[in-house]
Amino acid sequence: MEISAAGRLEVRITAADVGKRVSVRCLSEPGVAGEKFTDTVGVLTSWDNGVLLITRKSGESVRIAESTLVAGKAVPAAPARRRGPAASYEELARVAARAWRPVESERLGEWELRAAAGFTRRANSVLPLGDPGMPLDDALTAVRRWYGERGLPAYVQTATGAEGTQELLCAELERRGWVREVTAEVWTGALAPVADRAEGAGVVLSREADEAWLGRYQRKGLSDVALRVLGSGPSVWFATVPGGDAPAAIGRCVVDGRWASFAAVEVDPGQRRRGLATEVMAALARRALDEGASAAWLQVEADNAGARALYAGMGFSAHHAYHHYRGPEGGEGVGRG
Repeated sequence: MEISAAGRLEVRITAADVGKRVSVRCLSEPGVAGEKFTDTVGVLTSWDNGVLLITRKSGESVRIAESTLVAGKAVPAAPARRRGPAASYEELARVAARAWRPVESERLGEWELRAAAGFTRRANSVLPLGDPGMPLDDALTAVRRWYGERGLPAYVQTATGAEGTQELLCAELERRGWVREVTAEVWTGALAPVADRAEGAGVVLSREADEAWLGRYQRKGLSDVALRVLGSGPSVWFATVPGGDAPAAIGRCVVDGRWASFAAVEVDPGQRRRGLATEVMAALARRALDEGASAAWLQVEADNAGARALYAGMGFSAHHAYHHYRGPEGGEGVGRG
């Protein structure tokens, strides 16, 4: 925390610092003997009527009464990464968007409105990179209208926790009644160590998701639209470990320049803990290396402990959190992801 020359803690932030990453200390139990302190780090998204709103890396919003502040200062926009490939949020967001394309899209200024008949939130949400070219309320009205015309709920995909992410937009959406439904994380790592983790023996690679692959995929009853989304991307590969009526394991990888994305890594529940997920990823990583990729990214939900342990062991680490906000004028839901 910020300490004055006299050795006292000081509050060195004001409402003018909204939009900056800050670190603050406040009294958690004001007026109580043996007072306790709470430290919060995140982006200062508002300071109104004596209350600070700070958005943490996870996307969680913390309200702090100005009267409880003990110390505070602005801190660097993002901590230095200790491992893994360097990447900006915008670069990763655009690479991720190309790896999971909608069947229909339209520009709203620099925003991209995406639709795919409700197959996953990623393909049926706004990617708000930049300025929509109009006031936010007008943009959100246009978004709700566009999705409403397609019989879909309006979703906006945002991110928090890295330089250039959208904490301020998250706060504005919440003020307008948009509800955060799903939060996950984007993890990045070097590609070569993934390829070195296993031999990839017994893994069959294909350019298309055949019936066997789809038989293991967790989303059932896939439409033609879903198959188009699964097959989208600059260079798409599907991995299968054969096994009885359905594959023992599957995976999907999209190669895009220096990046390889991993998704749909799924293993038959009866054959888990045999290293099949590692074999699948190693085989896909080798193919991506052959195509010139050197870095990897993937998405993982906070409650998927098994996947997080697997990816951490391969050298991946969290880059940023991403969220889907649903508009207050809802409709039928769409799939996770």
